[in-house]
Amino acid sequence: MIFKPFKSTYLFLFLLLNFQLISCGQKVQNSKFKVKGFVKDSVLKTGAEQTSLYLDVLKGKNVAVVANQTSVIGKRGKSNVESWEYTHIIDSLLSLNIKVKKVFSPEHGFRGKVDAAELVKDGFDAKTGLPILSLHGKSKKPSASQLKGIDVVVFDIQDVGVRFYTYISTLHYVMEACAENGIPVLILDRPNPNAHYIDGPVLEIKHSSFVGKHAVPVVYGMTIGEFGQMINGQKWLKNNIQCDLKVIPLENYTHNSTYSLPIKPSPNLPNDKSINLYPSLGFFEGTTINAGRGTEFQFQRYGAPFFKKNDFSYTPLANEGAKYPKHKNNLCYGVDLRNSKHLSKIDLSFLMNAYKQTPKTEKFFGSTFTIHAGNTKLQQQIEQGLSEKEIRKTWAKGLEEFKKIRKQYLIYE
Repeated sequence: MIFKPFKSTYLFLFLLLNFQLISCGQKVQNSKFKVKGFVKDSVLKTGAEQTSLYLDVLKGKNVAVVANQTSVIGKRGKSNVESWEYTHIIDSLLSLNIKVKKVFSPEHGFRGKVDAAELVKDGFDAKTGLPILSLHGKSKKPSASQLKGIDVVVFDIQDVGVRFYTYISTLHYVMEACAENGIPVLILDRPNPNAHYIDGPVLEIKHSSFVGKHAVPVVYGMTIGEFGQMINGQKWLKNNIQCDLKVIPLENYTHNSTYSLPIKPSPNLPNDKSINLYPSLGFFEGTTINAGRGTEFQFQRYGAPFFKKNDFSYTPLANEGAKYPKHKNNLCYGVDLRNSKHLSKIDLSFLMNAYKQTPKTEKFFGSTFTIHAGNTKLQQQIEQGLSEKEIRKTWAKGLEEFKKIRKQYLIYE
């Protein structure tokens, strides 16, 4: 059939747009693919919500799931959180007769209530009776005995796109253990609320730790599914082994999509503002400065008892996720960032301002600052009084090299 030229440009654009949308609905064939044709008013769907793309992979198999409180399948309105109702991925899979045998939980535990860095114990899920095995206890990597009899591992955890947020380290060890034991991994992808930019110093491997394992910048601009593909493709797993990996993609998503997390991903990231400020205020974890832990506004303020008195003050108290916050029960003066602008880059002014306000009698930098920064240079640069512009200039080469690597593993525009 031969089509005549369109008389209406608007009709042509309408049909072209609809063709793009139809092309997004194809089933996943490979672990690496592109998703195009995002429409602003379309409802974003997580990988977990698209059960038709992965149920056939799981039917008749013995399944282990890496999950926490964010591992849910929900129904959203156009705002993503309107009329929010959800079912945990474990309950969903069991209701569909998938043979879930055990659950692995990351830092903060299966319910997401344990303090940062606190060891998590093994246990059992009260609702299903399934064994819950901690990946933030005696070991951070599933053992061969724990994986015995498992045919496939499903990874479904909400990440926030920051290098020192440990869920990507958990993903690394899960992939590594599965590769060593010949077990495929299925990542149910979720949005990255900090995917709209890439920034910060690239980690130097000699400073690798569970708090920062990979040679990536502080903010890397990738979903957890894309990051898994990069771990695999760059052969970052032990002995350069590779995992049999498949990613179930997001629908109607780009790296510039706005996404409000319906469930807080950890105890001290309670809202969108804290998640946006976390890459900048996370540096305080390796200092003597309190970044809001022990309050209801975690990572939306910072302060210390020795700061100059001003109109803003608060007192950190023990609460969920922070049994022992810095300067517990002491009045802190500081800076309130709840109404600050939305960031599209790391803001070093918070760190620099806090350093200048700290008396010489106080030790500002702690032993863990290096693992959060990923190098020893940032501490030295702050101590030497370099400007933010001068510091950022030292990041440029590493960021450009990382962007070239990153580009190979992107699923979304």
